[in-house]
Amino acid sequence: MIDLHSHVLPRLDDGATNLHEALEMCRAAARDGVEILAATPHVRFDYPTTPEEMQSRLADLQIAAEGIIRLVPGGELDLAELDRPVEELRAFGLAGNPRFLLVETPYVGWPLDIAQRLHLVSAAGMTPVLAHPERNPEVQARPELLQPLVELGALVQLTAASVDGRLGKRARLASRELLDRRLAHLVASDGHAPAVREIGLSRAVEALGDAALGEWLTAGVPGAIVHGGTLPPRPGRRGLFRRP
Repeated sequence: MIDLHSHVLPRLDDGATNLHEALEMCRAAARDGVEILAATPHVRFDYPTTPEEMQSRLADLQIAAEGIIRLVPGGELDLAELDRPVEELRAFGLAGNPRFLLVETPYVGWPLDIAQRLHLVSAAGMTPVLAHPERNPEVQARPELLQPLVELGALVQLTAASVDGRLGKRARLASRELLDRRLAHLVASDGHAPAVREIGLSRAVEALGDAALGEWLTAGVPGAIVHGGTLPPRPGRRGLFRRP
């Protein structure tokens, strides 16, 4: 499996607080079956991470985690940061791929200009990957909000703990509704610490009850991003999670 969202870089944001904690997260991911882990620190007003800081901390952790897991770069950018110069956006490319950018979905409210903001990413030649929209109350109430964004080319990344219910009923139902509507493309941990949103990708796959879909969400699509390949078609049928 491939996890393309974590806050494993120590002392850079609200994730790992030291090298020991970062290595514990790496070991937990490896035990869970994750072979590649993206270190995606916050890039926003309270954590103004620069590409140079991200790369420096990543290089140090890669040395320490050698033999445990493969670490790749990235950044989780706030919507307000998307007007940065194109070169900076690409420097935060997800998994080091300058064609994809992880964008943080707001936890409250729904910005009226979100489509225009994501267009800035597309105009830079990058595909926006929306992180954890299923945790937003507006999306939980109206999952169709994501339809026009996906139609414009955005990908949607769900949090593993939402899919399997660790983040509560609303996040679980929203994630399944988005999957049912074919509005979700990846599952990632958004891991912040060994005990905070633990990696748990295997638990999310098990909760899906569909091995082929789980493989697509945790290996097929993220693997194409890592290796620069073509995104594979979604397996399975519509209405996977609908109940009578």
